[in-house]
Amino acid sequence: MALDEVVITRAIMERFTQKFLECTSVDVAIVGGGPSGLVAAYYLASSGRKVVLFERKLSPGGGMWGGGMMFNEIVIQSEAKEILDMFGVRTREYREGYYTADAIEAVTTICSRSLRAGATIFNCMSVEDVMIREGRVTGLVINWSPVEMAGLHVDPMTIAARDIIDTTGHATEVLKVIERKTDMRLATPSGKLMGERSMWAEEAERQTLENTRQICPGVYVAGMSANAAFGGPRMGPIFGGMLLSGRKVAELIIASS
Repeated sequence: MALDEVVITRAIMERFTQKFLECTSVDVAIVGGGPSGLVAAYYLASSGRKVVLFERKLSPGGGMWGGGMMFNEIVIQSEAKEILDMFGVRTREYREGYYTADAIEAVTTICSRSLRAGATIFNCMSVEDVMIREGRVTGLVINWSPVEMAGLHVDPMTIAARDIIDTTGHATEVLKVIERKTDMRLATPSGKLMGERSMWAEEAERQTLENTRQICPGVYVAGMSANAAFGGPRMGPIFGGMLLSGRKVAELIIASS
């Protein structure tokens, strides 16, 4: 069969446009494709919710790709092992309560399973603003990440979402926009972003799950974003809390609707 370059181009453009149009109004929009965002996408899509995830980088997976200091093994605690087992990611016991897994297998498997569950993932897209109606965040304002990186003046576009999850990690990108551009009070003790504290793995893993919650009308926070929002410590290269947080935020949204 002879290949036609124009047909190839049209196939990409038409199928992408169709996919994007189907995601202009969704049940849940997740910002940040790290482990907590991908796990949340899986559970929400599996429950029948219409889910879209926006990742600013070329590859979803967040910090999980690099394990610890680019040693691409991840550590999880026993409480989170059942999540990797459910996804079919192989683990090995290191010592009692500690398990390791190949970082690449973990990222690619969770990402694939989330897509197969029905979630849609767009890479190279960033959130630069939110839409607010009657005191509730109702949508995201998005643009191409390369546009942002190049400093080009290109107007963004919008998508509507009933619920939004900030899983952008240390950056808390969605919450920073809300804090900077609106008068909404966050559900933190100060009403504002508290900021991330220094590393303390045990306490950070506990607080990551504790801080996973709705933080303002229409917006939930999960993963490292949760600790950065509520003033918790960072956890370093252990990923159990991230996985558990992704499942918890999905369960909260499912229970609320």
